[in-house]
Amino acid sequence: MSKEKIKYSGVGGEALIEGIMMKGPKGASMACRMPDGSIDVTMKDFQSVLDKYKILKTPFIRGPIAFVEQMIFGYKCMMESAEKTGLDTSDLNEEEMSKFDKWLANHFGPKMMAVIGGIAMVLGFALAFVIFFWLPTFLTDLLNKYVAGGSLVRVRPLIEGVMRVIIFVIYMWSVSQMKDIKRVFQYHGAEHKSIFCIEHGLPLTVENVRKQIRFHPRCGTSFIFITIILSIAVSSLVVVIAPGVRDIRPLWIAIKLLLLPLIMSLGYECIRIAGRHDNVFTHILSAPGLFMQRITTKEPTDDIIEVAIAAIRVVIDDPDGKLIPTEEAAEQQPEAPESKPDEAE
Repeated sequence: MSKEKIKYSGVGGEALIEGIMMKGPKGASMACRMPDGSIDVTMKDFQSVLDKYKILKTPFIRGPIAFVEQMIFGYKCMMESAEKTGLDTSDLNEEEMSKFDKWLANHFGPKMMAVIGGIAMVLGFALAFVIFFWLPTFLTDLLNKYVAGGSLVRVRPLIEGVMRVIIFVIYMWSVSQMKDIKRVFQYHGAEHKSIFCIEHGLPLTVENVRKQIRFHPRCGTSFIFITIILSIAVSSLVVVIAPGVRDIRPLWIAIKLLLLPLIMSLGYECIRIAGRHDNVFTHILSAPGLFMQRITTKEPTDDIIEVAIAAIRVVIDDPDGKLIPTEEAAEQQPEAPESKPDEAE
């Protein structure tokens, strides 16, 4: 990739099932590779509450709002991409459908995807809570009780945070080994590469996109990783100031929940700084997230790059060449994450 200074584009996206969602100066789009090999491009209706109420763009207020918005919008796009690119069960004949399949089709019909998606979202949140909140605490309790003899009281937030980082890395690596997830991570890589292409002022061609790197500082992976590290620092500071709160479990849980918006806000601002500036501080700030992107992004094939180009072309000012960001575009909040705000992802 060229060493020239890149421009902040105000463009972000998210990898979908056989597709990519992009948000930019001209709105939001979704491009999917259809079963017949064609690329379906759809402009999406997305109006951020941050644009409606300008006061919400205030630093340290906008972060949690952008995160929640992106989670909801990204989930809808993910479900739509799965429905568009999945198998069409309407072609199954009566003999190929089980009694249970027939019952589901008769009682739910087109609402089936929404029902399944709702159940999956609830189960996903429950699994995330168990893996990333309960499990680190449980393992830290075991370590403190049976290995350290109760001597880890003051450093419990630090130990718990380190456990959470380790679990997160192992979980993401394990998921990345799944064939279908690898495909999504290839789309993730193509999304980053296409954004870098316009930020370097290059025409959107497969060749130009291919030669870009796939690690972007505004990625949702970086946001998650920075948020975890900030949660370790803030929790440790709270325990140093008020050592007794950690021993009252309900109070400690309540404090961590109340601190979550603050931590998310700090993480969001860190990502924005890393995406807009290129210096030693931002390099250090971006390093953990960029390292994690070695897991959450994969090198895309040319057919995947074509989908990324189709998605980004319709949301930028100059679809055939360079993107010249305006102040208005620079203030737009790119996506975030697998759920994640203001990311190149």
